[in-house]
Amino acid sequence: MKIEIESKKPNALMDRTEVNFKADHSGEGSPKRADVKAKLAEVLAVSKDKVVIDHMETEFGMGVSTGYAKVYGTAESAKKFEKNYIQARNGLAEPKKAGKKK
Repeated sequence: MKIEIESKKPNALMDRTEVNFKADHSGEGSPKRADVKAKLAEVLAVSKDKVVIDHMETEFGMGVSTGYAKVYGTAESAKKFEKNYIQARNGLAEPKKAGKKK
């Protein structure tokens, strides 16, 4: 799998860099979020706990996925600014259990 960075935009207020990327995985299935996260961290030269993949879509029959990720300055910043379900998808937190409404 090859990762290509399409755009990078710094966001100093939120202590992050916003990244649009394209993952080429021709001849393979849709990549797992953890694999893309590891590859993005490698390409951007940061640790995996600072990378949060917001969303990722695979184009049907093309072997290409496009997505949007955020690279935080620290892992604490990622936990401070991201919603719980995004943190859970990226392995930064445990998902909250929804209680039954009465």
